Amino acid sequence: MTMKLGKLGVWAAMDAMTAVEGAAFAKRVEGWGYAALWLPESRGRNVLVHSSWLLANTTKLIVAPGIANIYARDPMAMVNGQRALAEQSGGRFLLGLGVSHVPSVEGLRGHVYGKPVTTMRTYLDAMAAAPYGAPEPAKKPPTILAALGPRMLALSASHADGAHPYNVTPEHTHEARQILGPGKLLCPEIWVLLETDAATARALGRQALANYLRLENYLNNWRRLGFGDDDLAGGGSDRFIDENVAWGDETKIRARLQQHWDAGADHICIQAIGPDGGRKPDEKVLELLAPG
Repeated sequence: MTMKLGKLGVWAAMDAMTAVEGAAFAKRVEGWGYAALWLPESRGRNVLVHSSWLLANTTKLIVAPGIANIYARDPMAMVNGQRALAEQSGGRFLLGLGVSHVPSVEGLRGHVYGKPVTTMRTYLDAMAAAPYGAPEPAKKPPTILAALGPRMLALSASHADGAHPYNVTPEHTHEARQILGPGKLLCPEIWVLLETDAATARALGRQALANYLRLENYLNNWRRLGFGDDDLAGGGSDRFIDENVAWGDETKIRARLQQHWDAGADHICIQAIGPDGGRKPDEKVLELLAPG
C-alpha cells in the first residue's frame, strides 16, 4: 500500500448535509488533520458522484466510500469510476465495496440478493477484467471490502487491499487482523459519543444503533461475538451499548480507540453521534480528537 491513510479518519452520513454543507464539512475535517473522510451509500446520493464533489473541494483529504453498494452499478462502471476518481484527485480515492443488506437490495432496488462472498468474489473478478479507455491513475487505486464474517474477511485478504468492518468491538478487530494477516488495511468504524452520563449515553447509543439491530448481517456478527438474544433485544443491553459505542470523556474515548489500534487496526473511522442522537456528526468531539 502506497496510500498514506493515517491512523484516524471521520465517518459521516453525508446525505444529512446539503452539497454546500458537505463541502464545508470536508474542508473542516481536512483542516483538523484527519487523513480520510468516509461516507455511506444508501437511499441518497450516488456515492461516487458525491466523492467527486468532496475531492474537488479538498486538497489532501482522502475520500472513501464506506461502502459503495455493488448492486448499485455493474463491475465495469464501479472500477472505471474508481480509476477516474483516483486519476482526477491525484490518488486520494479509496474505494470501499459492500454487498449491502437484503432490504436495501431486494426491497429498494429490486435485485436478487446473492450469497455474499460468492457474489463479491465474482464482482471483483469482473472489475479486474474490465477495460478502461481513459488515462490511468499514476498508481493502482486501492479497494477494501465491508467485511464482518471470517469468509468475507478472508476474501478481503485474497482479492482486495483490506477490510472496513462496521459496528465492531476491539475483539472483532483482533480476530479480523488474524484473518487478514499483515500488509492488508484494517479500517474499522467506531461510534464515539462525548457524553459522561451513563443513562444519557446509552439512550443516545440505542438511538444510533436502532436501525442496525434490524439487519441480519450485523445481528449475525454480534452473535458471533458472544452477544445473546437478551443483549440484542429492546434496543440493546447496557453491555451491548458499552462495547459498541465509545462514550465518555476524551480520555475514555481515546482509550477505546487505542484498544482497536492495539488489536491490529491500521486506521480507525470515527463516527460521532450527535448530542440529539441524530445523523449529523458532533463536530465538538471531532475537533477534540483531531490528530492535527
